[in-house]
Amino acid sequence: MTASPSAEELARDLELALRLADAADAQSLPRFDSPDLEVSTKADHSHVTDADLATERAIREILASERPDDGISGEEFGAQGSTHRQWIIDPIDGTANFLRGVPLWGTMIALAIDGVPQVGVVSMPALGRRWWAAAGAGAWTATDAEPRRIRASAVSSLDDASVSFQSITQWAESGHLEQLLKLADRVWRDRAYGDIYAYMLLAEGRIDMVAEFGVKEYDVAAAVPIVREAGGRFTGFDGTETISDRSTLASNGVLHSALLELLHG
Repeated sequence: MTASPSAEELARDLELALRLADAADAQSLPRFDSPDLEVSTKADHSHVTDADLATERAIREILASERPDDGISGEEFGAQGSTHRQWIIDPIDGTANFLRGVPLWGTMIALAIDGVPQVGVVSMPALGRRWWAAAGAGAWTATDAEPRRIRASAVSSLDDASVSFQSITQWAESGHLEQLLKLADRVWRDRAYGDIYAYMLLAEGRIDMVAEFGVKEYDVAAAVPIVREAGGRFTGFDGTETISDRSTLASNGVLHSALLELLHG
């Protein structure tokens, strides 16, 4: 059995992840809302920009130099190396927003150890915001001010809950539209904040649940330690403790069981 990483080891990994985010911001932000942004379409019909590619390359170059024994899995250039310690990268989460000039996009950087995300950094430079966490060290955010610790909400009743469902299309295509309507009818507020920003709102206690479908590991890995260290809970839609379910149900923790009962009852 592999020994769990120490707090000191995770602190070093987090420090590196924050530097990776600096390098990512230096690539992505200058290209945001640029009139000469290069956009192409991938085989799955999703968009990719020159900024996505340059950002992931910059992250990979640093990891190759400083963590050559670690594996990497990124949205644009695939997976290579070890899966024991694996950096999971989404260079620009919210590419559709990025190419339309909407500032709700960000870089997601995670370190998963034996498949469990232990370090996560989310940087949204167009908002001037960043969030980060390492297992056992709390969840944090910063703008221009000093970093501050963040916590999920203490909302304990679905009647008072504010939720983000991400996309009607996701729920419909996955066969869960009926559950979405049931959820919306039960809670206080339902909104579709979308992409990584919704999970950060959850970690800050601004909303109380996020759920979505059709996601890959790089879409969610960085959010997992941030939500969990903020006191929330992060599972697949069925409650399974995994990031490989292609679905998510993240909550403030207090409401998780009630949400699972509502959605699957």
